[in-house]
Amino acid sequence: MTVVQLLRALALPRSSVMWQDAQQNLVARSTFARRAALAGQARPKGVNSPKLRLLLAELGALAPRRGAIPLLVAARPQPVMLLPGFGAHPARMRRMANALQAAGHTAYQWGLGFNLGPTPENFAYLIARVDRLSRQHGAPVVLIGWSLGGLFAREIAKKIPEKVARVVTMGSPFSGDPRANNAWRAYQFVTGHSVDDPPIACNFAGKPPVPTLAIWSPRDGIVSPRSACGWPGERDRTLAVRCNHLGFVADSAVLAAILEELDRPD
Repeated sequence: MTVVQLLRALALPRSSVMWQDAQQNLVARSTFARRAALAGQARPKGVNSPKLRLLLAELGALAPRRGAIPLLVAARPQPVMLLPGFGAHPARMRRMANALQAAGHTAYQWGLGFNLGPTPENFAYLIARVDRLSRQHGAPVVLIGWSLGGLFAREIAKKIPEKVARVVTMGSPFSGDPRANNAWRAYQFVTGHSVDDPPIACNFAGKPPVPTLAIWSPRDGIVSPRSACGWPGERDRTLAVRCNHLGFVADSAVLAAILEELDRPD
């Protein structure tokens, strides 16, 4: 006999605390079971992710990155919004924000704390935030997205291209099968939805109608390099770097490349 069946047998009113607790427990178990099933799905045949040795090498990027920040002065200071990767907090992008600020740009966090996946509510919030920053500065906003944050950035640019100056993605899996990475099972467990069925309408491979740069690395241990590089027609330009996935936001070569990108003519 289940807990709910027992309470029914005892004829407890549905307004009782015990009944409500039992119902909540039942919902929680059902939710966990559904998320566990999503996390336990098999990877489709022919879809490859980075090798285990590259994944293990990502651990070295967890230590704080030290060293000089590239000293470049922006020819065209712009408002920039940074969007963190899945499971990451904006604080992980502080070194990049400091480099942008030192160059003369105005760097903003995305304003949502940890990135735990898309919802209709947080996507609407980001659309409104970019619109507000653009009106505040009287200029479109540069969106720089790391991993999942890059997918957010690309979709925002498709919704309000007049408010976005350009999109820079770093290790973002916008191309090919959404399971060509080592994070999709964790993503499905945390978000409760399949990578094939996000809660907002989107076309990840579709190029935003603004200038785009896709930064990728052959050393990426999380996302398949091909997924992050994409194909012609899915992005404008690409840049290969030699850091791992967790290092994109602090690598000096990446920071220098982004500062140079922001000074490119549209």
